Amino acid sequence: MTLYDIIADLRREHPTPAATQTLDMVVAELGKSRDNLKSAVAALDSQPLPPGAKPVLDELAERARAAGLDDLDYGPDPYDKPPVEALDEGTAGIGALLAFSSLAGLALAIAAFVIGLNAILSANNG
Repeated sequence: MTLYDIIADLRREHPTPAATQTLDMVVAELGKSRDNLKSAVAALDSQPLPPGAKPVLDELAERARAAGLDDLDYGPDPYDKPPVEALDEGTAGIGALLAFSSLAGLALAIAAFVIGLNAILSANNG
């Protein structure tokens, strides 16, 4: 049984709008806390809850505690910062070639501009 199975059971047992809204708020907070119910409920304490939300939260916390799912820790978010990969010689060489070809293209564009501008200015003077 997962934490979300418990939430689904509570949705069936408490089909009131207040319970549904409360459980929706819990699911939203679980997404932020990486499925740690204790952190999610603590975050909900600072938010206005619908009337009748406290018994549903208490029942959820009790069932999760009994199942050992109330304080899950999956570690740091792996998608927060991707791991740094080592730069091998082949990738560095490709990067150097791309940088060189970009600089060469830029130099040729500047040279063409200068030659064209020089031709225009010398045609006007002569």
